[in-house]
Formats: sequence, structure tokens, C-alpha cells
Amino acid sequence: MNNKLDEFRSDGTELGKAGDGGKLRRILRTFESFKVPVYRLYYCSLAGHWAPMQMQMVARTLLIYRVSGSGAILGLMALAHSIPMLTLSLFGGVIADRVEKRMVLIIGQVASAAVSLGVALALTFNYLSTDVPGSWWILILSGVCQGIIMGLMMPSRASILPEIVGEERLMNAISLNNLGMNLTRIAAPAAAGFLIAGYDFAVVYYVMAVLYISATIFLLLIPRTRTAVRQGSSTMTEVLDGFRYLRGETTVMLVLIFTLCCTIFGMPFMILLPMFTEDILRVGSSGLGILMAVSGVGAIAVSLILASAPNKKRGLIVLFSGVILSLALIGFSFSTEWYLSLFLVIFIGMGQTGQQAVGMALIQYYVDPGYRGRVMSFFMVGFGLASLGTFFGGMLAETMGIQWSIGGLAMVLSVITLGMLTFARRLRELD
Repeated sequence: MNNKLDEFRSDGTELGKAGDGGKLRRILRTFESFKVPVYRLYYCSLAGHWAPMQMQMVARTLLIYRVSGSGAILGLMALAHSIPMLTLSLFGGVIADRVEKRMVLIIGQVASAAVSLGVALALTFNYLSTDVPGSWWILILSGVCQGIIMGLMMPSRASILPEIVGEERLMNAISLNNLGMNLTRIAAPAAAGFLIAGYDFAVVYYVMAVLYISATIFLLLIPRTRTAVRQGSSTMTEVLDGFRYLRGETTVMLVLIFTLCCTIFGMPFMILLPMFTEDILRVGSSGLGILMAVSGVGAIAVSLILASAPNKKRGLIVLFSGVILSLALIGFSFSTEWYLSLFLVIFIGMGQTGQQAVGMALIQYYVDPGYRGRVMSFFMVGFGLASLGTFFGGMLAETMGIQWSIGGLAMVLSVITLGMLTFARRLRELD
């Protein structure tokens, strides 16, 4: 037991009880987790992680498309990112259950800064340039490195939260995390788009490196977290043990399967978005940044609602979020009008945030703490599978067009969601 971390969280718990029963208490419920001092430090570190990740969504996808001019290469980049995530996320889950999570995050942030700095230097010295068509391999390599980092780090990032705020505040904390992520989703992509238009891609990557370092500094201020130490078990044995545990937990399995489906069929849209902005809507880098920023507006609204909501009917919220996501994606895919696309992307943000935030909260709420890191690693595998889906989506876009590629994936997701609403009663009635 980590007494220092417990002291931080206990102080926040006492503060949280001070206004119970009052009107102010109900208003402040939305930001309840901020009463925990260590969560405030953690949140600042997250801001230094979210902003460069969102900036990279614009910079890397647009740069590789301009260098290669190929949807297939865009898909290849996603594949390069997905393979290490798929192969390493499960081991990342074992690391999260064995090693101090804070240290895993620190190493991951430093490594991310190094990757961003490497790309910035390649751009500065013209090894990577739109004038050098074959130079897209550097971005593929950076995608592989980021996939390795994410695969090993993200299970720790996801599973550290209950140790910081406790299980009862978990839904609130995850919603506040999504709120912050989507605030950066508004500002960071737009900033990246305008930096690219006003300066160049290298400036964006230098800024990203600085932001990753700032996240590392805040993590260093966080007290040590708990470590579930296991003796005499190999890594593979731990992974298989996690599979066996998950197979016996029907409720957790249903939530996991649905959130994975939403990620696999919904995430390719974000990676392949430059094909819409360059070829369909014709709005350039600034338009790409604006679209990604506007998608955060609906996500912020949903995050605020979920942060204030009680732990009830969360299964229905997950399912209806999937309905909103799939229908909005279908509409966006076949839209050729700028303002209609701007309107629809708000609902895409709402659906993505609703199913991810509530799905993650449900999984962590119902899972045994001793298996939390490994179960969250299965959740993170979905992001690797989404990148794999993006590869095939990019290949389909080359043959049948980007509109039918993303629209077709969204149609599959709508069928899965309606099927879950109809037949998955256990998930539908889950609180």
C-alpha cells in the first residue's frame, strides 16, 4: 500500500464530503475529481500528452498524404502503427500489473518526445520533404516507434486512474479526462493546421516535443503508485491468465467487444480524413484542423454531461452513443458540402466520446483490480485493430473511393450496434 498516494487521495475525499447535500455540491459534482490533489497533477501531465497527439493527427496524416499522394500509403502508416500495438499491448498490461505505473508513463513520454524531435530534425535538414517523394518511410518508421510506445504505455495510463481517484469517482475522472482531451481536440488540431499553413511541418513537431517534456515534468511530481508484485510467473503466463479471467466475466466481455467494434469501425475516419479535406471538400490543412476541432465540440458537451451524471443506465448510454456515431459517419461520408460536414462531425465527436468514456468506466468499474492492467490492455488492442482497419480502409479507398470506404465501415457498425441493442440484454440493462 502506498501511503503517500493514499494521503493525496484521502485529502481529496474529505474535501469532496464538505458540501454534501447542498446545491453547490450538485453543481461542483462535474469537477469533483479535481478535489484530489494528485489528480490535478496527473491532469496537467495528460494535457501535455493530449495536445501533441492531436497535433500529430493533423501533421503526420497530411504530410504523408502530400508526400505520397496515396490513400494506400496512409493506410500503410496506420498498419505500421497498429502492428506493435497489437503485439505489445498485452505485454503492456502485464507491465501495468507488475511495475510502478507512473514510471512506465515517464519513460513513455520521454520516448515520445524523442520520436517527435527526430521527425522535426528530418524535416529541418530536408531528409523528409514533399520534394522528396520516397521520404514518407521516415513517417512510417515514426509510426512504428509510436506504436511500440503506446502499446507498452497505454495500459498503465488507463489503469492508474482508479488508484488516484478511487472507484466511485472513476466515471467522473474519465469524463473529465475526455473533457480535457476534447478541449485540446478543438485547439491543438486547429493550431497545427495554421502552423503548417503559416510556417511548416517542422515547427509542429518541435512544439510536440516540448509538450511531451512538460508532461514528463508533471509526472515526476506525482507520488509513487501501487505495484501488484507477482513472483514466479512468466509474462506469457500472466497474459494467458488475463484471457482466462476475461472469458469468465460476461459483463466485462460484452462491454469490451462493443467498444472494440466502435473503435475498429469508427477510428479509420480520423486517420483517412485528409482524403476528404484534400479531394472531396477541398479545404486544405486549415480545413482539416477546423474539422478535427469542431468534432471536439460535441465531445465536450457529452463529457460535461457524463461528468455530472450518476452511475446509472450506462449500458444504454454506450449503445446509443454507437448509434449516433455510426449514423453521423454515414452522413459525413457521403456529404460534399462543407457546412453539412461541419455539422455532422459534431455528432461523430459525441458518439466517439460517449462510447469510449462510458465503456472504459464500465470495464474498470467491474473488473478485479488485480487484473485491471491486463484487461485494459485488451481495450487498447482495439486501437491497434483500428489502425489495421484503417489500412484496409485506405486500400478500399484506392479502388472504390474514400466515401464508400468509410461509409461502408459505418454501415457495418450500425448493424452491430442495432444487434447489440436488440439482443444484448445484459449490456442494455447495465448500470
